[in-house]
Amino acid sequence: MPLQRRVPKRGFRPVDRVEYAIVNLAQLAAFPVGSVVDPDVLRAKRLVRGRGPIKCLGRGTLSHALRVQAHAFSATAREAITAAGGTIEVLRA
Repeated sequence: MPLQRRVPKRGFRPVDRVEYAIVNLAQLAAFPVGSVVDPDVLRAKRLVRGRGPIKCLGRGTLSHALRVQAHAFSATAREAITAAGGTIEVLRA
């Protein structure tokens, strides 16, 4: 049996793939009311690592207004932040 058929296949990872650091709404709820949450603050609090782009996901609840700056937002995160009275700002990667 040839070597290329014996070696397990692991899938394909595109060269231009963007890997986001993930932040959930439950983690953002720990910030005080009205604060600005940007990538530098998230790195200082050690919620994300590295210098890559950050994506905010909608897992958890947010009960107060925040100004969140990230590179991408899920639809549920957008709805939850704006419903709590906060604002979002999409940053360039």
